[in-house]
Amino acid sequence: MFAERLLPAARDRLTTIVDDAPLIEAARLLRPGTDILVVCSSAGLLRGVITKTDVVAQISQCQGSGCLALASVAMKQDVLLCRSGDLLEDLWNRMRERSLKNIPFVDQDSRPLGVLNARDILQALLKESTTEEAMMRDYVMGVGYR
Repeated sequence: MFAERLLPAARDRLTTIVDDAPLIEAARLLRPGTDILVVCSSAGLLRGVITKTDVVAQISQCQGSGCLALASVAMKQDVLLCRSGDLLEDLWNRMRERSLKNIPFVDQDSRPLGVLNARDILQALLKESTTEEAMMRDYVMGVGYR
């Protein structure tokens, strides 16, 4: 099964921020239900990601009450990406290896399309295996064959 099937759900999770935005704006965007921000260049290309942990780590280094750091300072640039033609099982294995629960879904030009969640992948893989199991059981039992 390909990642393309999960794009509609991934689109709903996409929240972006430009790389030169203040980090405080990233903190505002990371509200409940938003676990990851996709950081983009002014041209709309993916540059990195920011999580709540990244924001807290950067703000803890700020002096005084005003943190003037930019989003680009806190973002991670080594990002696991998802594209339409990626196999869900491969994505799941790579996410598990890196202990990730969200990854950006991008087009061929690295423009963000959505954010894929590990839960979506697991549900799709479970549904696929359940369907395959039912089909195999029906085949063995001769259901639908005369």
